Amino acid sequence: MRVPCQQSPVLAGSAALAALGALVLYLAEPSGYGKYSERAMPAAARLPARAAWFLQELPSFAVPAGILARQPRALFGPPATVLLGLFCGHYFYRTFVYSLRTRGRPFPVVFLVKGFVFCMGNGLLQGYYLIYCAEYPADWYTDIRFSLGVFLFILGMGINIHSDCILRQLRKPGEVIYRIPQGGLFTYVSGANFLGEIIEWIGYALATWSLPALAFAFFSFCFLGLRAFHHHRFYLKMFEDYPKSRKALIPFIF
Repeated sequence: MRVPCQQSPVLAGSAALAALGALVLYLAEPSGYGKYSERAMPAAARLPARAAWFLQELPSFAVPAGILARQPRALFGPPATVLLGLFCGHYFYRTFVYSLRTRGRPFPVVFLVKGFVFCMGNGLLQGYYLIYCAEYPADWYTDIRFSLGVFLFILGMGINIHSDCILRQLRKPGEVIYRIPQGGLFTYVSGANFLGEIIEWIGYALATWSLPALAFAFFSFCFLGLRAFHHHRFYLKMFEDYPKSRKALIPFIF
């Protein structure tokens, strides 16, 4: 039996995501992990980066994957299950590939807890809406919103993974020094990895044509865009030979 859709928590969760994104922009401070962790929380308890990223990202995969696993098996089933599969695909990479290969700094536990709660809530919101609330016409697979959205999602994920690989190769295991990233979209922007993920979630919002996905895309743009801005400023201060033509997030523009 299909679980009836409860619209109120969907609307509340979407509004909370959008409001959180707006708050991030209003505060305009970099989140205190990575290169900003020592300045933000010098005495905070920390976990190794790999363990912290794995634990933080896990709910974003496990929660929607658990919802998806309860649906009838189909290789190319209803649009909602395919779309949620894309969401799970991104977080499978973040949980089981990115987290276990990163060479980042130790991660403050307080930000791990905040990230875990966020990922749990967002994973539940996206999964619940798509499986129990979303209704798509029979021809949704041929709709331009689905086709273009999936294309942008795959394009963004490719940019994100490629950029992560470039960043990872800047350090040898155990190093915490910084070097100027080169190649790929880093030729044009300091936050190529962030740009890729923003493109992903814009594509996801278009393909799902849903309020929760739109709210998440907006939050991602605010959070990751601000992080790209601070990374760009960090690089300009640290490296005298940093490329002056390189922008923060959007090639040739910003």
